[in-house]
Amino acid sequence: MLAVLLTGQVMASMDGSIVSVAAETIRDELDAGGAAVQLIVSGYLLTTGVLMVTCARIGDLIGQRRAFLLGLGWFTGASLLCGLAPDVTMLVLARVAQAVGAALLTPQIFSLVQVHWQGAARRRAIGLYSMVLALGVALGQVVGGLVVSADLFGLSWRPVFLINVPVGLVVLAVGPRLLPHRRTDEQVRPDAGGVAVLTVAMTAVTVPLIFGPDHGWPVWAWISLGCGAALLAGFVRYEAKVPHPLLDLEVLRPHGVKPGLAACWISMGCYTVFLLTLTLHLQTTLGYSPLRAGLAFVPYALGFGALSLSWNRFPRRLRRALPMAGPIAFAAGAILLVLLCRDQWRPAVSVPLLFLAGAGHAAGYSPLIAQITSLVAPRLASAVSALNSTGPMLAGVTAVAGLGSVYFAAPSSAEGLLRVVAAIAVLLAIGTACAIRVALACRTADQAG
Repeated sequence: MLAVLLTGQVMASMDGSIVSVAAETIRDELDAGGAAVQLIVSGYLLTTGVLMVTCARIGDLIGQRRAFLLGLGWFTGASLLCGLAPDVTMLVLARVAQAVGAALLTPQIFSLVQVHWQGAARRRAIGLYSMVLALGVALGQVVGGLVVSADLFGLSWRPVFLINVPVGLVVLAVGPRLLPHRRTDEQVRPDAGGVAVLTVAMTAVTVPLIFGPDHGWPVWAWISLGCGAALLAGFVRYEAKVPHPLLDLEVLRPHGVKPGLAACWISMGCYTVFLLTLTLHLQTTLGYSPLRAGLAFVPYALGFGALSLSWNRFPRRLRRALPMAGPIAFAAGAILLVLLCRDQWRPAVSVPLLFLAGAGHAAGYSPLIAQITSLVAPRLASAVSALNSTGPMLAGVTAVAGLGSVYFAAPSSAEGLLRVVAAIAVLLAIGTACAIRVALACRTADQAG
């Protein structure tokens, strides 16, 4: 069952970044303009961000099992359309359709993990889920580089999308027999007003964050951000009053949940911008190819994976301390790496430091999201999943828009990278403070229990 769920997550996560490597090839072969290429790359992220909360609630309406399989089928079919697209217009539309499927399937994964497993089994499942969620982006870059470089069957960039089809068909064949049936909540009703307000609000926020930096932050971007923020505030007030909210805000009431989610989002946002800026530095300053730059992150992936797979076996006291120690290790590894390797890449130094940063990232995320789920009632699983899916996406987009601008404004790539990791260190310090509040909340809950 977990293999089925995580395979779906890998497919959805990879497709957020796999296209970036193939973007130039797509531009040349389809004679696409810059705006069209930007839509092909960023339209996927925009669509998933807008629909994630709504699709999490759909899982309550029709059942997470059905929603996952429906989303996976939609995603697989849209991937086929992407791979067969005869022109750039068809590819843009197919990418949007692919994102709709990803938005429907991904929130159900964490919901099913929460309701199906308890205790040590849940912690183990969350460790694997966290590893897939975080590393999907980096894996997309590596796989994209390999596929485009190989030019499989003379199809150029098209296998980047077509590889999803056989994998999706296999999962769709075995999934119905492995995924658990669960009764839906008959009291849940569609909240049409909440869907409308949230869709407009998320669109108003994500569009300028994605496209604003490339256009020099025009006036419309700031107006859109302000309107989006106001609409999000209105959405929160609206959801607090309706009988069947789209996002049940009761999930935020237990002590420790809000700072815990904030710490998770900070960690994922820092990872996204660190991956982007270091990759750009390796290519623009040190002359690495996209594939070689992606492979340089393998030690980070190994560190993240090693910690994600092992933290559940640690003593309880150490598990509680990991979310506080993780951001410190992440920041230390990133800062030392940039200080020592920004002018010349030294594998003897970069490998252990990237491993440390990856392990710190995992320590600051996986045990923390497990602690958050222990504070929340099972009936709120879809709400936790919605926040855990949407928050990291928004954090990543915001970090790239804000710190990415800091990187590009610097006089050199090395200086920009140094400024970015300094800002990351400050943000991770805030994440550590949030994690401390979660630890205190968990201790209080244990004493009360």
